[in-house]
Amino acid sequence: MKKLLPILLCLSAMALGQANDSDSTAPALTIYNQNFFVAREHLPLDLKPGINHVEYAGVASHLEPDSVILRDSSGRALQILEQNYRNDPISQELLLSLYEGKTIEFMVQPGQTVKGRIVRSGYVPSTSYYPQGEIQQNYSQPIIEVDGMLRFGLPGQPLFPALAGDSILKPTLNWLLEASEAGKFDVEISYVSGGMSWQADYNLVVSDELDAAASAKSEAKLDLLDMIGWITMQNQSGKTYEDASIKLMAGDVNKIESNVVRDRMYMMAKNQVALAAPAAPVQEKSFDEFHLYTLQRPTTLHDKETKQVEFVSATGIRAQRIYVYDGADVAQYGYSSGQLIQDPGYGTTSNSKIRVMEEFKNSEANHLGMALPKGKLRFYRRDTDGHLEFVGENMIDHTPKDETLRIYTGNSFDVVGERKRTAFHIETSQRWMDESFEIHVPNHKKEAVNVRVVEHLYRCNNWKLTEQSHDWRKKDAQTIEFPITIAPNGEQVVTYTVHYTW
Repeated sequence: MKKLLPILLCLSAMALGQANDSDSTAPALTIYNQNFFVAREHLPLDLKPGINHVEYAGVASHLEPDSVILRDSSGRALQILEQNYRNDPISQELLLSLYEGKTIEFMVQPGQTVKGRIVRSGYVPSTSYYPQGEIQQNYSQPIIEVDGMLRFGLPGQPLFPALAGDSILKPTLNWLLEASEAGKFDVEISYVSGGMSWQADYNLVVSDELDAAASAKSEAKLDLLDMIGWITMQNQSGKTYEDASIKLMAGDVNKIESNVVRDRMYMMAKNQVALAAPAAPVQEKSFDEFHLYTLQRPTTLHDKETKQVEFVSATGIRAQRIYVYDGADVAQYGYSSGQLIQDPGYGTTSNSKIRVMEEFKNSEANHLGMALPKGKLRFYRRDTDGHLEFVGENMIDHTPKDETLRIYTGNSFDVVGERKRTAFHIETSQRWMDESFEIHVPNHKKEAVNVRVVEHLYRCNNWKLTEQSHDWRKKDAQTIEFPITIAPNGEQVVTYTVHYTW
């Protein structure tokens, strides 16, 4: 019977050899930024009429067996009678479990051995449903009996007899296939697996806008940005994919993930970054409700490897540096509208921090104009000695083209704020309230700055300003904004009175 078994461990090596000659037989990967991927591989089979037993060793360690699709590329009939997935490759711990209750030899040092009976192996299957802490505490320590005494731990290096006939060295899929006719089949196997992910990272170098006239027309300071975007792929799947065609799917794809798989993924070790050189160009396109980024040349993604490729590079991006003072240090939740009216001290606590933001539009006119996957943006600015210094970072969500990004990078050192209430009067029986505030914003810089002073009118939905020192604009139903310009080493004081009715 064994003479008739096509062993796909050998055939898969043949398939890899053909992948170098033809792109059509090379593996293809679609990696999602949610820690899973779809793999497609071509396997040559030589089948006889009737039932064939086929094995494919070396699939991903976190494969979802119920996602496997096996089909002949030419469309010939290929009936799958049975599919089995084994993910228990031979290891010292597994062999110990197979010999539980039996006595084997342990090598204490070269030339010296002792015999011990394996009471408990300490092997815990990777698919166990026990909590990880309980497993480590109660089950993972082996117990060996040596000379009538129990030892918690191995007395030496275990020496095992030969492997059993059904032992495997790699995660393995095997099938019972029924073919209507003999012949060679070019079979495509597709499956979903955990253990692979990608993320986007953006490095931006900030320089001052040289066009003074343009800066003078703007209420915010203008900067020029140079951006380099990297895609970082991490392979923890347990398998190396040679010369693979790789696509990266960006978007929030709904994926149901079992607790066992998720816990196993959390336990994977982190690996050092291995940079890919040179960087590969990436092509982006819209796909369904998501976006696909395709690497324009095949690449090998080794198991336990982190690979990076450059996917976006832009210079001369025009951005506005925005200073925002949101001085009311309040909890916006946990209060009903009645409590807001009755508590005279609500919203009177002040914070002094002024947030600094970079705002730019993701458009072709601004030297961008491609869908940007979610990731981390790091900002650098060149010092007078020519060295780049890190000045802040933050995350962005998936951002379509022509959308505006506003990224918080930190708080200003030289521009601060102080907010205090100067008057409060309430007439509960007549259902109205007056409240007045004074906001000081000093600028200790040697250059003028434009600050947006944000005020939240939380007390009630019905309000109007009866007095104000500066022009203001309404941002939403209960938020207003005072745009002010502060001279070098100067100060602006914003005052207003709001009248509430209910």
